[in-house]
Amino acid sequence: MIRSPLLSVIERRLLVNYRVDPHIAAALLPAPLRPQLVRGQAVAGICLLRIGGVRPGWAPAVTGLSSENAAHRIAVEWDGPDGVERGVYIPRRDTASRLNAFAGGRIYPGEHGRADFTVREEADAVRVAFATRDGAVEVDATVESAEELHGSELFTDLAEASEFFRLGSRGLSPSAAGDHLDVLELSTEAWKVTAGRPRTVRSTFFEDLDRFPPGSAVLDSALVMRGVAAEWSQGEPFRVGCEGRPG
Repeated sequence: MIRSPLLSVIERRLLVNYRVDPHIAAALLPAPLRPQLVRGQAVAGICLLRIGGVRPGWAPAVTGLSSENAAHRIAVEWDGPDGVERGVYIPRRDTASRLNAFAGGRIYPGEHGRADFTVREEADAVRVAFATRDGAVEVDATVESAEELHGSELFTDLAEASEFFRLGSRGLSPSAAGDHLDVLELSTEAWKVTAGRPRTVRSTFFEDLDRFPPGSAVLDSALVMRGVAAEWSQGEPFRVGCEGRPG
């Protein structure tokens, strides 16, 4: 895989967040990952990401590509050599880009399924909907702009929510080999999120009663990020199993 970081601009990123029963979340994680808890609840959600200008660090900006992408995520922690570490477990990534689907897991970390996206940007709201081509997942989310973060039972305010997600910058996702997780880390010197208000959200992933029994996954809040320059770098594969550790 490419070791050079990928440069990009996060043109639009919606973080749609759910509070989840910790025991249910734990059952979805490979060892040694465990849910990261906030006020006694696990934190999961959907990242709906339009990313532009994606290119290796040595390539000129004019060569950068743009794409719509989505990731279902669970905030996690684990015991590392220097103490507790944190990130997000991503059981599923999907993309509108043929190139991302080909390159993910081959050229850079993170395998992607193909999906068809519908996006509508309005002055005070954005709607992102997608359906995966394998028929496994459908999402339709409309998020309004908001001055403050209201109604969340996970986070007391926008600052707390922003810091929580800023620190969970490592994404760990299953690999085809099955013995490790691919690791892709986001870094930026311009981290900034604003508050959102979920107007309507539907996700067959979180509405699957075999995965999430009634009441075990509840829509909590939404955050919005726009126009942030970011790098994506490959981490060491994370070995999974009873004695799993990064490396």
